[in-house]
Amino acid sequence: MPFVRGNQAVVHEIHGARFASYVRPATGSRDLAAWRGEIPAGTVAPEHVISAEEVFYVLSGRIRLTIDGETAELGAGDAAVAPADATLAVSNPTGEPAHFWVTTQVGLSAVLPDGSTITPPWAN
Repeated sequence: MPFVRGNQAVVHEIHGARFASYVRPATGSRDLAAWRGEIPAGTVAPEHVISAEEVFYVLSGRIRLTIDGETAELGAGDAAVAPADATLAVSNPTGEPAHFWVTTQVGLSAVLPDGSTITPPWAN
């Protein structure tokens, strides 16, 4: 099925953030996964190491993104690329929610600081 309607998005919540999953194998994608993320004001997500490249595009608000120790604050219209095996941290230092779009390859996993691995359902 080449078209995914907004009401078909599956919403997941973890570490205080929401992920609305649109593109994934269950919606017909073989290679890519894409979702809309929402990080509430003041949220700091845990640092993690990603198994595959991720591309971020900020839709609204501002996020602070740290990729392998390099930090930037990004606003609407800004983008970033986190390479595979990068250490990644995302936060929202503002008083307003932030929304962004992320695309990666199907099968993404992440290793958390405690050594546990997650395979996020919005990317698998």
